Amino acid sequence: MNALMPLDLPIEPASLFDLPRPAKECRIVVAMSGGVDSSVVAALAAASGAETIGITLQLYDYGAATGRKGACCAGDDIRDARAVADRLGVAHYVFDHESAFREDVVEKFADEYLSGRTPIPCIRCNMGPKFTDLLRMARDLGADCLATGHYVRRVMGPAGSELHRAIDPARDQSYFLYGTTEKQLDFLRFPLGGLPKQDVRRIADQFGLAVAMKPDSQDICFVPDGDYAKIVRKVRPEGARAGSIVHAETGEELGRHEGIIHYTVGQRRGLEIGGQPEPLYVTGLDAESAQVRVGPRRLLAVSAARIVETNRIGPLPDGPLTAKVRSLAKPVPVSLDGSFGEGASATIRFANPEYGVAPGQAAVLYAGDRVVGGGWIDGTEAA
Repeated sequence: MNALMPLDLPIEPASLFDLPRPAKECRIVVAMSGGVDSSVVAALAAASGAETIGITLQLYDYGAATGRKGACCAGDDIRDARAVADRLGVAHYVFDHESAFREDVVEKFADEYLSGRTPIPCIRCNMGPKFTDLLRMARDLGADCLATGHYVRRVMGPAGSELHRAIDPARDQSYFLYGTTEKQLDFLRFPLGGLPKQDVRRIADQFGLAVAMKPDSQDICFVPDGDYAKIVRKVRPEGARAGSIVHAETGEELGRHEGIIHYTVGQRRGLEIGGQPEPLYVTGLDAESAQVRVGPRRLLAVSAARIVETNRIGPLPDGPLTAKVRSLAKPVPVSLDGSFGEGASATIRFANPEYGVAPGQAAVLYAGDRVVGGGWIDGTEAA
């Protein structure tokens, strides 16, 4: 079978890229992580007839991670991306971004944990190396667009390009891309946003790609075993210090801990303070005093959250808004106070009390399936 002529494609490849000219006159740059999703995007781009160039960013010490499975940009991923490019007969380039990634993502990740916040490094990465740097490279290469394997949709609306949830809700990654600017969105393409995952794997198999059954990414790429605290101690060894676990209402010391970096707001397990009359949750973290505050679940209820460094994509809607305050949370009805977008601060008010809203996480606003934008949660108001 010709690698560029798979059987029974569910859609014409060129239609997935919204190209300004006939595909054979265009150049598509594809961000290739070595996983099945970005590999299928590269295959579809090549099958469209456009000149296709794959780019992989080396974001950390791949040699130290060789053999690790289940993480984005880890282990043998560069080799897999190169093998896919060879199979498709397209150019492939690897760029070393270790220094910038460490400064912009890893060190900020550690600093956020040390300040008592719960960071999301994948969003920082998308705002920096994944989009800002890749878009610059793609433009320098004379590309008509940059395509990625993210499960979101780019939809043309009355005011221009819009970002929408993926068709497959189980795969939707819109929460992680709220920081995409309107200018970036004009240049980006997300060919997989309208496809279920099973179709993507089937397409990979039809193209004869060795990554067709490669497991999905599960971990933060630079956290080899899910031990966030170990990474923080390595990057900021002076920052982690022991302290007390106290009851948020009575002030009673209930136990000791080995560093606030081990905790996040809403956490219940791992507190090791048994013998309490009711389940206790982490309700707050005080970095200055190295204190972990715990209390009953009702203390987690918040009525509002202040968000900072906001980004807006398209106009604010006249109709209702919903918000996600965690990547796996369901969107809940909210109202919006204050300026929103261009880095301004705003307050989202929940229609009903929301639980486990952690500073450092992102709040992402939606109008139906459209991503309106979002910002970083800086503080909350108790319900």
